[in-house]
Amino acid sequence: MKETAASHIAFVLVAGIVRPVMNLLMKKKWEGLEKLPAGGFIAAPNHCTEIDPLVVGHMLFNQKRMPHFLAKVSLFKVPVLGAVLRATKQIPVERSTAGANRSLQLAKEIVDEGGAIVIYPEGTLTRDPELWPMRGHTGAARMALESGIPVVPMAHWGAQEVFPRYAKRFYLFPRRTSRLVVGEPVDLSAFAGRPLDKATLTEATDAIMEAITGLLGTLRGEEPPALRWDPAAHNQSRHGRTMKRGDAAEGKAAQGGGTSNEKIGDSAE
Repeated sequence: MKETAASHIAFVLVAGIVRPVMNLLMKKKWEGLEKLPAGGFIAAPNHCTEIDPLVVGHMLFNQKRMPHFLAKVSLFKVPVLGAVLRATKQIPVERSTAGANRSLQLAKEIVDEGGAIVIYPEGTLTRDPELWPMRGHTGAARMALESGIPVVPMAHWGAQEVFPRYAKRFYLFPRRTSRLVVGEPVDLSAFAGRPLDKATLTEATDAIMEAITGLLGTLRGEEPPALRWDPAAHNQSRHGRTMKRGDAAEGKAAQGGGTSNEKIGDSAE
């Protein structure tokens, strides 16, 4: 899917609204931008609050890389938002096999044209109480191994203080700083030539999640937990909300510190 003049104009118009708002909401500090590949790539960030796509999209747009997200198909039906998603060539994610194949093809076309595909390997907001990355889905690893697309790990921290996970309102004062760091592309050469079975994809996904978690640990100045959070082990769903919006305990945990598809990658919540 080549970036058309219309989609470029749409990006510019959206950025004209979003960037001033993001600059107003929080200060920003971006590191490692020189590690972004010259060609197409998969951006794999952590996911701890609903405004994460704006944080990552802001950074990529400022580097003249138009961000394309895998977003759950229901968002394309929302008035205004759906029109914006379509105009900027975002990729709808469907649960059906046929829908998954279409999304995968669109994503590959964007990368082939030198674009950036943003995939949240966790598939939804992290369920970890301390907001560390949890276990990942295998979609990003599959796409990378099938097509040789580089996976660039990213981590950011600070936006969750402005808009805590599942919160109802923004917290503007005192003004926070959103920090984002870009890592070196994940070395997946050890998986070259191996069958893309569950074991291979799981190992490759673990390598991607380890890179993201390591970057986040550096940003937070903390040691990540030895074991990555597994929602299944805690009787949690991988999709939807785990708590009511605005829950006090949830907001406290966030300040203290979507639909997905295994085959194609995972969408922002």
